[in-house]
Amino acid sequence: MTTITPSSEFIAGLVAVPAGVAFGLAYFRLLRRSARLLAAGEGKRLSIAYAVGRLGAAVALFFVAARLGAWPLLAFFAGFLVAREIALRPERRSS
Repeated sequence: MTTITPSSEFIAGLVAVPAGVAFGLAYFRLLRRSARLLAAGEGKRLSIAYAVGRLGAAVALFFVAARLGAWPLLAFFAGFLVAREIALRPERRSS
């Protein structure tokens, strides 16, 4: 079993931010695609598959981040929130 030291937790936290942004961008892209399919009245099975895949990946990646420690988990979540803001920016401009 590997011992996580404070310095390795800090490094894991630094890596977790861009990982959270990358995952978040993919997550919200699939969410947008799923919403468009449902709004068009087609692709219900594909939308369900997207939802299950998004949630499964989110659970798995947040679990890994939590196993690395509190800072990596918070850093991953912060990156995910940054991706949310990036994903919502075009929608806010059009309103």
